[in-house]
Amino acid sequence: MEILLRNKKARIAGILYLLLVVSGFIYLVFIPSELSDFKNAAKTIENIRNSELLFRLGIVTAICSSLIFMLLPLALYDLLKSVNKVSAKFMVLFALISIPISFVNILNKFSVLTLINTPEYKEKLGQTEFQSQVMLYLENYNNGIQISQIFWGLWLLPFGYLVYKSGFLPKILGMFLIAGCFGYLMTFFGGFLYSDFNKTIIVDILGFPAPIGEIGICLWLLIMGTNKLNFRKKP
Repeated sequence: MEILLRNKKARIAGILYLLLVVSGFIYLVFIPSELSDFKNAAKTIENIRNSELLFRLGIVTAICSSLIFMLLPLALYDLLKSVNKVSAKFMVLFALISIPISFVNILNKFSVLTLINTPEYKEKLGQTEFQSQVMLYLENYNNGIQISQIFWGLWLLPFGYLVYKSGFLPKILGMFLIAGCFGYLMTFFGGFLYSDFNKTIIVDILGFPAPIGEIGICLWLLIMGTNKLNFRKKP
């Protein structure tokens, strides 16, 4: 009965994690790749105007993703608190700190819509200043994402530790999650302190563990629950 209940908790967490991964890909990767060109302000503004619904969908998806990220650590806390309650609390704390940052950051996207849909701003600012203002809001949004990534990394440390020590989840995924924490942090501080850091191969290496750990644990919780693989041959 206890194992069945634990598996139910694991699969609830797995569903939330899957929703987080999918929504995160949509608003962090797919939609920006379709609309934003930071080397060409005019093209970016034209893309947003021509695909305003897609831009708005990105905002809605970001909001939904943040709401899901409020629920996920609570579901994981319920699953993993028996392993180490203090670590489980830190996991929840680090995750939840990023939520208000994300919501405030979304205001930059609303400001872009306000500028683009209010002709008076373009008339008063002039073409060049108008384009600069739109791109500034988009740059500010990306800067806000980087601040959020600090906590997207930090929560993986206690989470990875709990997975590693749990005894019912794969230790290797816990190790990837812990490595992912340091990857996030080193990428942020490296990029902030050294302008060309993001152009180096180091960024690709540092970004390798987190998606493996997060997608891996997501699929494991969803498919396996807390069941262990047993490769021993039956007598």
